[in-house]
Amino acid sequence: MVERDGTYATNVGSEEVELPLVRIADDLSIALLITVDHGVGFTERAARQLADRLRDLDVDIVASVATMGIPLAIEVSRALGIDDYLIFQKTPKIHLADAISEPVESITTGGTQHLLFDRARVKVAAGRRVVLVDDVISTGASVRAALRLLRGVGADPVAVGVLLTEAKAWRRTLGADADLVRSLGAIPLFRRQPDDSLVEDWEGNAGEVGAAQSALPRQK
Repeated sequence: MVERDGTYATNVGSEEVELPLVRIADDLSIALLITVDHGVGFTERAARQLADRLRDLDVDIVASVATMGIPLAIEVSRALGIDDYLIFQKTPKIHLADAISEPVESITTGGTQHLLFDRARVKVAAGRRVVLVDDVISTGASVRAALRLLRGVGADPVAVGVLLTEAKAWRRTLGADADLVRSLGAIPLFRRQPDDSLVEDWEGNAGEVGAAQSALPRQK
């Protein structure tokens, strides 16, 4: 079940955006940020502001998860003056037959997925200071898997840069790694009341959210 519930106004850094409220369960809606729906200029400006919050970390390379994370990874890399980036895939491709694989728990998908990393790119990541970027961190499952993968190939993840954090389930998922997160803004979940109104929920619950979001794999 995916239905619209109006919009939610928020800020991504200095950018004001109206996000569609999408009903994904009887009692739960989310504010959906799809960066490609906001234009090239939005991603460029938001990425520049995110890069400013990461600049003190002396980052060597930027990483993200395909496909929605690719435009952000490109723009953050450009803003930081880095001419390369790393992408983890979630769908098998011909050059990933022997890829390094990291499972992503079923917290968001209703089944096991895997992050796939081209072995030919390990030498680019090993021993380097990496920032992982994405549009939204929600449950934190994909981010946790990406951090495990980076550490497994000898990289040093120094930050997780996101445009928006959603509620707080991601903090419980990431544990101590939650301190790595730097964001341009925050949004809640939305709980439906008996009178059909929506109430902001800034805490969230990883299990409930994960089950409801199985139809929306873009939530991280």
